[in-house]
Amino acid sequence: MPHLVWRRAAFGCCQATAGEGPAQRCCGGLKHSGADTSRGRHDGIFAPISERPRLADRDWPSYGEKLTALADRMAAFGVGMAFHHHMGTIVETDDEVDRLMAATGRSVGLLFDTGHCLFSGGDPQSLLQRHLDRIVHFHCKDVRRAMLKRARREDMSFMAAVMDGIFTVPGDGSVDFLSLLKPLAARGYEGWLVVEAEQDPAKAHPLTYASKGYFSLLATAREAGFEVATRQAN
Repeated sequence: MPHLVWRRAAFGCCQATAGEGPAQRCCGGLKHSGADTSRGRHDGIFAPISERPRLADRDWPSYGEKLTALADRMAAFGVGMAFHHHMGTIVETDDEVDRLMAATGRSVGLLFDTGHCLFSGGDPQSLLQRHLDRIVHFHCKDVRRAMLKRARREDMSFMAAVMDGIFTVPGDGSVDFLSLLKPLAARGYEGWLVVEAEQDPAKAHPLTYASKGYFSLLATAREAGFEVATRQAN
């Protein structure tokens, strides 16, 4: 049974080091809080999308080995890893997601994000099908297609595009979530379905959009074959 939520709680985490102490303290906090970490964006989100960092071909194997070693250590502590492909980072495009999955072991799960896939020029349906068995977390961002075309044409930064409205909640843009959720349901996915849309709150009233996205995604998830439990707020 998947968990359907609005956005996510961010939890600061130390950088992985060779020492056991910092990593153990970080994992301990994550394990007991149930937090989701999706940081690591740094200054790349403020630069034009053409200027984001890239990983050299020769560095992919060692990067994958280090990530897998960290994920294995986390798993032994009871904390799973979900790697978030993200605009402005070294794992942004569909090809880079493919390379990451090929370079890492199965302990490195994939946080699949429809919005970042589309913004990077990718194909969410194809990417999801290729890595269906590695997806452990799902950020359901919808995209305003006209703004997407403008952002790529004008080489905007991630943050500039966000503030101008490239993303919106499920049911308010162009993403066909039903076609994405059906294969997840068929596979028996039981992770999070996160209603997400970075938007300027002055232009998009948070509660209005949160409610719209939640109920749209809830209906779509059930149509796709998921059994979704809900509860009334206290």
